[in-house]
Amino acid sequence: MPKVVRFHQLTGPEALKFEDHPSREPKAGEVRLRVQAVGLNRAEALYTRGQYLEQPRLPSGLGYEAAGIVEAVGPGVEPSLIGRRVATVPGFSINNYAVLGEEAIVPIANVAAYPDKLTPTEAAAMWMQYLTAWGGLVNLGKIAKGDFVVISAASSSVGVAAIQIAKEEGAIAIATTRTSKKREELHELGADHVIATTEEDLVSRVDKITGGKGARVLFDSIAGPFVEQLAAAAAPHAILIEYGSLSLKPTPFPLVVALQKQLTMRGYTLREVNADPELSRTAREYVFDRVADGRFQIKIAKTFPFADTVKAYQYLESNQQIGKVVITL
Repeated sequence: MPKVVRFHQLTGPEALKFEDHPSREPKAGEVRLRVQAVGLNRAEALYTRGQYLEQPRLPSGLGYEAAGIVEAVGPGVEPSLIGRRVATVPGFSINNYAVLGEEAIVPIANVAAYPDKLTPTEAAAMWMQYLTAWGGLVNLGKIAKGDFVVISAASSSVGVAAIQIAKEEGAIAIATTRTSKKREELHELGADHVIATTEEDLVSRVDKITGGKGARVLFDSIAGPFVEQLAAAAAPHAILIEYGSLSLKPTPFPLVVALQKQLTMRGYTLREVNADPELSRTAREYVFDRVADGRFQIKIAKTFPFADTVKAYQYLESNQQIGKVVITL
């Protein structure tokens, strides 16, 4: 029987266990993958503690981002997909579809091909981060040439993707990170400016970088009290896009600043893109084409074998990485 990763209590990744799970046939609109690689996401670590947007139904599986080979298809799915290399596009419930295991069942709507030049490890690190950044920066932020864009937690996989998308659109990428340790590599990845938020004053640095204009788009996964600094660094009529809650602290609405600047503060998740077929198609084409021709370079921070799944999540939560952490099978 194939092995999967599950947890029975909400105590974090340390509670993850390997379990044998009977192989099953896909139902209508589903495919079964032989999983080759799984990209990790901080949201999954929060999920194992019951701190994510979705509450686990215990015992629960884990994992959104898999690359693998289609082994079987359910009714209504094109049989020619069998044998194809694909990767999952997150946007489904982990309670219903978890991919961290030797095989996974996923909806066909959340499966996409990836460029032939990619390895399964790279493919598992492709769709979630670029589509998330596209939805925030291009679709909602409508970034354009010359825009100043603040990207928080810029060393994350979404942060790295956001830097590349900002540069692709001609914007000026201002990356934030906690310390200057990652400054040089973030510059190498395309960031025009890097602000170490525990060592520098974010507001004054953005003011200096922008010549007093402020940032027109702010793309944030931290939330909590940090949004007050971001609001203060925003330009008039700016948009502050919140797509995560890594701080786990209450997030205030900066009302006075919002009134003064006519600031928009907008919650966003990738499911918003996936829910609109036309928007999803546009986003996938944008990402696929730029990964295929090399304009976007997938950044892998570190890989771990399947047997070291717990260590992989511990490394992810250590915040040492720049880019994607991937488990290989």
